[in-house]
Amino acid sequence: MDWRDVIDELDAGVERIAATLEGLSDHALRGASALPGWSRGHVATHIARNADSLWNLLEAARTGTEIPQYPSLERRNADVAAGAGRGRGELVADVRATQARFSEQARSLPESAGSAPVRAMMGWPHPAWYTVFRRWNEVEAHHVDLAAGYGPADWPEPYVRWSAAATLADMAALPDRLLGELAGLRITATDSGETAELGWTPGGPEASGSGRALLGWLSGRSDGAGVHLRPDGPLPGPPPWPHEPSRFSEESGR
Repeated sequence: MDWRDVIDELDAGVERIAATLEGLSDHALRGASALPGWSRGHVATHIARNADSLWNLLEAARTGTEIPQYPSLERRNADVAAGAGRGRGELVADVRATQARFSEQARSLPESAGSAPVRAMMGWPHPAWYTVFRRWNEVEAHHVDLAAGYGPADWPEPYVRWSAAATLADMAALPDRLLGELAGLRITATDSGETAELGWTPGGPEASGSGRALLGWLSGRSDGAGVHLRPDGPLPGPPPWPHEPSRFSEESGR
């Protein structure tokens, strides 16, 4: 999927988030989200600040001046905490306005700037255009984290197709020390046939399910419903997601 086509998907995804937030009272927004220690207001604020942070990377690509995604992890967390207690109207306006600003920046990014290298907060580099795909994961995963009725079953199919394939490819490239409980496993998407062999050898354990079921499990946004493990037993816990991208394929806009 071309990265410029993803921008419309992002706008639609943020409108779905805004609609979810508009259906919540201020009291509910201060209630617990699916992320430990964060209220729904924290999650909504993070969605907005993430748009700002990724705008920074596109601006760095546009201008050729290095701009960090966030000034620091401490500053990121402080900004989220500072905005978490706001009322519904202010949170919704922030989420919408920051997405509009990000989308405008992405749509107007010169083709030459799209391939400029930028650096994620965790230090790994990627071309600027991949920022749009990173935002897609943020929008869809954190909508689930609001714990307000939106789940993996509601993810749009184009997002599932891209993110499930990218997750399997990136996970297969992880070093063994980062695989945790998934070491030795083979994971297969039954609808696409895509696989990730995580040090698997013939006769070893295998997990399978639709791309949607696998993405919900591997992203930590479901308990693994729809994922089947052979031999039978409890599903292993996946490592932190998303992962550093292992490659950039033509399907993702190259």
